[in-house]
Amino acid sequence: MTPFMKSVRIHSDTASRERRLTVIVFSLFFSWMLSVSFEGQVLYAISGYYGVPAESFVLRAIAAHFAGLIACGIFVRNMRTAKALILFSIAFCAVATGVFFFQPSFLWTVALLLASFLVGSCVAAWGFYFKGCTPKTERIKTMADGLIFSNLLMILLNMTAIHISPQIGLSLSVLVLVAAFLFSLRLPKEEALKLSTSPSASRQAPVSAGKFGVLAFLCLFIVIITINSGLMYQVVNPAFAHLKWLTSWYWAIPYIAALFLMRNLSGKFNRSYILYMAIAWIGFSFIAFLVPGRSWTNYLVVNTLLMGACGVYDLFWWSILGDMLDHDKNPAKIIGIGLAANVFGVLLGELIGAAINTPNDSGHNQTLLAFGVVCATFIMLPPLHKRLTGLLKSHVYLPSPIEIPAQEYTPPVWKWDLSAPLSSRESEVMSLLMSGKSYKVIASELYISENTVGTHARNIYAKAGVTNRAELMNLLISAPPPPSESA
Repeated sequence: MTPFMKSVRIHSDTASRERRLTVIVFSLFFSWMLSVSFEGQVLYAISGYYGVPAESFVLRAIAAHFAGLIACGIFVRNMRTAKALILFSIAFCAVATGVFFFQPSFLWTVALLLASFLVGSCVAAWGFYFKGCTPKTERIKTMADGLIFSNLLMILLNMTAIHISPQIGLSLSVLVLVAAFLFSLRLPKEEALKLSTSPSASRQAPVSAGKFGVLAFLCLFIVIITINSGLMYQVVNPAFAHLKWLTSWYWAIPYIAALFLMRNLSGKFNRSYILYMAIAWIGFSFIAFLVPGRSWTNYLVVNTLLMGACGVYDLFWWSILGDMLDHDKNPAKIIGIGLAANVFGVLLGELIGAAINTPNDSGHNQTLLAFGVVCATFIMLPPLHKRLTGLLKSHVYLPSPIEIPAQEYTPPVWKWDLSAPLSSRESEVMSLLMSGKSYKVIASELYISENTVGTHARNIYAKAGVTNRAELMNLLISAPPPPSESA
């Protein structure tokens, strides 16, 4: 095996391990958030055990999530700080969860608000690892995996707290945070994640006014589409509270199924069509909600349509945010703003749902509101698609509405110039570059100057037809290997 192919394999194995570790860390602390601090059923179960209405502080906890997401992008600006914040946040949340083993007091509110703020910051800080540990072509899979596994864990924690014991459910949630902390300790150091130390990469420009406009439009879309999630918490779920045996586990199943299907769709499949289908699912779900009686069959129809649509759209905007990370040097800011829009939409939906929901209401007001959201989403989707296509030309959710005929499809072309093979020294530099080492470390190991390393790197990039290490890594992962010389 040539040094070139060895370096490709080494990088591929390292990237795969880092991606899995990133998914594990996200899944663990995000499952705690979903089951405890963010409208979590473990929190409701422990509050019910002590006879305390959880609604009295849940909305404030959601607001604290929002504040944490925004604040992280302001104060966290590098990988080292992001990792420190993640470790501190997870440790604090584990301690704060312990407060709920004791009798209700003002400490419950303080612990929940601080933990909600920090876990919001933790999610935003994770954006550094979302960008640094996952090649651009794999980010949609990373996000889908993280959401799938976190929701599966959430179901386990919820069912334990509801059907076995609130204290046992709370204990398991603490163990989940302990596991998240231990895995977070293994997150790579900052130096190992510098995808490019070339001057062009180090001067990566912040989001321009035009790109910020695209992000702002996307956030407005997220706010509107997630109003339905707030309605679900405030209107749909309480309407079927008597079916706890079913709602405790089936609630997130359609969501997980939608994520799994979208994750594994063929790259040639036009996902933009499914976005329009999901809009219809939301409308049909609230039509089904109008059916008199709150039977288990009615719940299955309503929840399957609504949560399936939520899964489609959550993966859509999460993956869009993942691609937008390459357009700003601070991933925490992009993830924080995008997730803050999601949290604000949920909070807005809950407030509206609480205002219009009355004991004698049969669901007409909620359905009218849901149809308003459906209409707004339908109107916004085409201009959003146009703006995103101009910024993210290769995203899987953004193909042309008219698919390319099979006979016109051209497979990706390997950009490596075989007429200019690597020298032995370039092969050595290439191997070290792909292992994530900086120019300074490479210079020390090869006993050459950093300027010489830079010269070799530029030659490698020129032969590969790229401009920096990040592009080279994406090229090696996404494109097929070059043909052998014997061929």
